Amino acid sequence: MSQAQYLDPRTGNRYSLDEPRWRSDAGGPLLVEALPGIGKDDIDSKTRSLWRYRASLPLDIKPVTLGEGCTPLLEKSWGKEQLLFKADWISPTGSFKDKGATVMVSFLKQLGIDAILEDSSGNGGAAISAYGVAAGMRVRILCPESTQPAKVAQMRIFGADVRLIPGTRQDTENAALQQASEVFYASHNWHPFFLQGTKMTAYEIWEDLGFRAPDNVILPVGAGSNVMGCDLGFCELLAAGQIKKLPRIFGVQPAACAPIKASFDAGSFDLVPTEFSTTMAEGASIRKPVRLKEVLSAVHRSAGAMVTVREDEILAALHRLAGMGLFVEPTSAIVGAAIDQLYASGKIRSGETTVALLSGSGLKASAFVTKLFEG
Repeated sequence: MSQAQYLDPRTGNRYSLDEPRWRSDAGGPLLVEALPGIGKDDIDSKTRSLWRYRASLPLDIKPVTLGEGCTPLLEKSWGKEQLLFKADWISPTGSFKDKGATVMVSFLKQLGIDAILEDSSGNGGAAISAYGVAAGMRVRILCPESTQPAKVAQMRIFGADVRLIPGTRQDTENAALQQASEVFYASHNWHPFFLQGTKMTAYEIWEDLGFRAPDNVILPVGAGSNVMGCDLGFCELLAAGQIKKLPRIFGVQPAACAPIKASFDAGSFDLVPTEFSTTMAEGASIRKPVRLKEVLSAVHRSAGAMVTVREDEILAALHRLAGMGLFVEPTSAIVGAAIDQLYASGKIRSGETTVALLSGSGLKASAFVTKLFEG
């Protein structure tokens, strides 16, 4: 099928892409081994979706597409600063996870897989439900009982078998791992082809900036698929000689659930003890990210950093973004909450080209937003 292979970055073992697998024999997460990247002449300019960059994939895949990608890059003032907001909530199911879902589901469909399992706090489940049904697959989604009702309704209207799991987001992933022997585990946190979709964000930014890289990218971080995607995409562009240096990646987590920031601060690539509490940024409430080492490596490689924001700062940013016409969910608003902090600390400087990624629609959190105006 392809000369490229899966790579277990922790053992160095490689596996054929022909194998329908989602993890290594050692039980670790896989990557597609490093790819050479593409140039502007390789872009399929007639295709108005992320599939215009399909030449960057490790093999030829027939797309299961709903028109995802090519989301706007909006220039906005933020106080005295000018930023570019990547509006990834303008997607078929309302979040950036459509990018990973389209590539992963298309690949699995090509392998002949007809039933898939996913665990999600909402957006990943909605995306995989939509693309799974578009591919003619049976879809089972496990969600925490606390998932926003609008997200659960979205999965169910697509026809997914949605099962609500008591407890934390980690409890839901644990339940999915137990069920992975029954149906193929198409996890957006585990499957390497999901990252082959999220890497297209880097290609989109590069093209929209006139085929150059920004100085900085600010991303919301839960399990880290956006960090990993941007790292993969920009590393490919660097390898292809299309950019001169990697942009600095700044990952943002809610202070209530920030295991990656805790490890970053400790100078460790392993989980370190940290306290957790409830956060309105449910999409970033991942306590044991399976790709912790790879996410941290990506941040370090870019000379970036991890930052955290408080719940009151997230809420203020949610209102501030809405006041600019940008209606996003709280998980996206953590990016807005971090902007002032990054400028004040000197990590980001005036005059630099900075892209802040907004990942999910405010309509996803309609019940939460409604409560803000009650009473």
